[in-house]
Amino acid sequence: MLLRYLSDPALRKQIQKATNKAEAYNGFTKWLHFGSAGWLASRDPELQDKAVKFLDLFASSIIFSTTIDMTAVLSRMAREGWTLHSADLAVLSPYRRENVLHAGRRSA
Repeated sequence: MLLRYLSDPALRKQIQKATNKAEAYNGFTKWLHFGSAGWLASRDPELQDKAVKFLDLFASSIIFSTTIDMTAVLSRMAREGWTLHSADLAVLSPYRRENVLHAGRRSA
């Protein structure tokens, strides 16, 4: 498998793309987590599991809301006659932070 990875640029590109998506999500959830510098305070596996699931649900809710907002703006732009290019849309991400009130203040 390693030789295939090393010899196949398309495979490397595909793996890098998937890795970047996963890292973007992990960075977003780490940014969302507040208190205790992002560390889980309990050593109880059940409480840790609940905390991770809650953070995932919280992140998913924000991502869903952001996606709805982005879709509304893009639809309005299309109705107004803007030309939307697929290459531009491909770099949009629902992991935006500017629209999230984090710890009671807008993030930069």
